[in-house]
Amino acid sequence: MMKIENLNVKIKDTDIDILRDFSLEIGSGEVHAIMGPNGAGKSSLSKTIMGHYKYEVTNGNIYFEGEDISNLEVSDRAKKGIFLCMQDPMVIEGISNSEFLRTARSEVSSEKVNLYTFIKDMEEVMKKVELDSNMLHRSLNFGFSGGEKKKNEILQMLFLKPKFIILDELDSGLDVDSLRIVCENINEYLNDNPETSVLIITHYTRILDYIKPDYVHVLVDGKIKKTGNSDLAFEIEKNGYSMIGNDIDE
Repeated sequence: MMKIENLNVKIKDTDIDILRDFSLEIGSGEVHAIMGPNGAGKSSLSKTIMGHYKYEVTNGNIYFEGEDISNLEVSDRAKKGIFLCMQDPMVIEGISNSEFLRTARSEVSSEKVNLYTFIKDMEEVMKKVELDSNMLHRSLNFGFSGGEKKKNEILQMLFLKPKFIILDELDSGLDVDSLRIVCENINEYLNDNPETSVLIITHYTRILDYIKPDYVHVLVDGKIKKTGNSDLAFEIEKNGYSMIGNDIDE
């Protein structure tokens, strides 16, 4: 599904290297989690996969379903089925939630979205993620709490039906109940779409109690230093990152 080979990434117009000879392969239907200290490059990886303008690939390639997408625009990557649940979702005044979602679905599917069907689907999904229906008509994420923003991201995911999902610190800003709600919806989507792959980026193990990873990777200084199963995540939570090597600070 996703193959990253010897990727080197820097912040554009600087000499600041973020990822160094980074390689990772994620198969169809697999769930991978990436953990690591602050500044390790975790969120930068998610934005690089998505094609964020701030990050420049200086070497290596990103392949999605066998196609090199390293130079594609963000919109083209989204149309291919890649979805990023953002750590801090953007607020856009003047564009309603419903306008945004209807346009996004139309662009991704390349089909005109029937208004009646859209409204019916929206009402159903809003109930699933436990968002008030009046949020459909409010500006995108404007005045939303942290939990409501994250629920809105999952609402978008359910509507856009991606093949590859990146969850960038989904659990930040969520209370226990909200985390359970969003994870239940993600798991239901994965059960209905078993070939969908997931990359979880997190500092903590609580999201891994809900969405079980097949592999856990520890990212330090732009490189993967250790890979294991879910036990690795809980070992790190107990003992800190110093267990990986003397060059890693807790």
